Amino acid sequence: MPAPLTTSHARGAVDVPLIEQTIGAFFDDMVARQPEHEALVSVHQGRRYSYRALRDEARRLASALLGMGLQRGDRVGIWSHNNAEWVLMQLATAQVGLVLVNINPAYRTAEVEYALNKVGCRLLVTMAQFKTSDYLGMLRELAPEWAGGRPGTLFAARLPQLQTVVWIDEAGQGDDQPGLMRFSELLARGRADDAQVDAVAATLDANDPINIQFTSGTTGFPKGATLTHRNILNNGFFIGECMKLTPADRLCIPVPLYHCFGMVLGNLACFTHGSTVVYPNDAFEPLSVLQTVQAEKCTGLHGVPTMFIAELDHPRFKEFDLSTLRTGIMAGSPCPVEVMKRVQADMHMGEVTIAYGMTETSPVSCQSSTDTPLDKRVSTVGTVQPHLELKIIDPDSGKTVAPGQSGELCTRGYSVMHGYWGDEAKTKEAIDAEGWMHTGDLATMDAEGYVNIVGRIKDMVIRGGENIYPREIEEFLYRLPQVQDVQVVGVPDAKYGEELCAWVIVKSGQSLDEEAVRAFCKGQIAHYKVPRYIRFVDAFPMTVTGKIQKFKIREAMKDQLGLAEAQTA
Repeated sequence: MPAPLTTSHARGAVDVPLIEQTIGAFFDDMVARQPEHEALVSVHQGRRYSYRALRDEARRLASALLGMGLQRGDRVGIWSHNNAEWVLMQLATAQVGLVLVNINPAYRTAEVEYALNKVGCRLLVTMAQFKTSDYLGMLRELAPEWAGGRPGTLFAARLPQLQTVVWIDEAGQGDDQPGLMRFSELLARGRADDAQVDAVAATLDANDPINIQFTSGTTGFPKGATLTHRNILNNGFFIGECMKLTPADRLCIPVPLYHCFGMVLGNLACFTHGSTVVYPNDAFEPLSVLQTVQAEKCTGLHGVPTMFIAELDHPRFKEFDLSTLRTGIMAGSPCPVEVMKRVQADMHMGEVTIAYGMTETSPVSCQSSTDTPLDKRVSTVGTVQPHLELKIIDPDSGKTVAPGQSGELCTRGYSVMHGYWGDEAKTKEAIDAEGWMHTGDLATMDAEGYVNIVGRIKDMVIRGGENIYPREIEEFLYRLPQVQDVQVVGVPDAKYGEELCAWVIVKSGQSLDEEAVRAFCKGQIAHYKVPRYIRFVDAFPMTVTGKIQKFKIREAMKDQLGLAEAQTA
């Protein structure tokens, strides 16, 4: 047993060395080990690839991208939900040193214009449409000039750097799009045996930037976190180690690929262990997840808590055999303890792990393991990952706090991003002179090194001088059997500065009112922690990645109640 910590500062194990290869070189080695093993199943597209077939297809795409005149370091955007094309882009760009820019499918015209221009994308691969979103329509609105152009030489005043747009098609189906290129056509231009692919690959370095992901800022424009091969390949590897992945594992990935969760915790955790990646659908839909786990005999399943809640509460849940499941990751937002228990018991995921991180740290800094004791697995986000350091500091003094005390979580090591693209000032704000990334999250660390996230520095509610962490109140209200989901925020109050507000989603077929909630709280938690405002809702405002947008709940309540922020000096 290691000695108990005397301060909130933990260092990860270093017995397994870091991978110093590029993603392309590492993937090639995996293919050599198991060429015929299944690498990818895209259920909704009806496609299957062995490791060799996936590598060959990715090389064809890399060859085609080089043929478009793209060079190492150029930025290439992908604006799509989950499909085989997405992972081909991930592998092909890494193979020849292009920087893949993940663009959120929820973005609309102004946001996509900002993202493409911010990092100077030369080529964009996009879905044509999805449900009610017309992606090609949005691009034509930004760039009407393209109608008369041709791929490789496009020019538009509002998107001056973008020269080629490729839309994801079903070969031979749908009308051609003037000025734009089909994905099937792009792929047909490349050759898996193109010697140029190897020539460029030989010049790459594991520390080269390879990926830009925009952080969903709740205020201002999103920032482009720039990550290297070394950042995300190692993070994917150590995540897979925590899950004890092997080639026998088949991981169902309903979380989005444009986000670290799908791309690193999903794809790279699998590819570094020779496991099989399974996409149940292009976007999350609980029934298709349950069907896929059963049909493909998946051993792992990823999701944010709201996804697991939607699967567990699906009216047909009991029809499916999920007995092949053993592990998976729950991440993205804090998991209610009760949900965790149901996932372990009813979904057979006895070895489910919790991960915590942020885009800027590739993303995972802490994770529980398959053998973390149950009480720690449901109440913490695990311990520090290998080759990383964590400390918890007093936000005012910057000093490391004692175990059990809350403060800002900081992390350092291989996972810290290269920086925010084109924004040195913001990079310096986030990463200090000693290389510590300041997360903005409030956390505690116990004497064994287990970390608990208690909130965002900005989320903490101060009511009449009392610091309240919404997470604590949420966990308490989850104990009410009628509650399916709950979110707690602070809203302005003239007397106390802030008061608590709870938004509650009631389980289907159950009923609950304000009085019952207050009666449940009475005598159980301090009076100042009882929410003053309780509202029953059908859904929470959230990002496409399943992150709940508390600021929108706050704004909605301020409008509803006619509240204004108290002026402070």
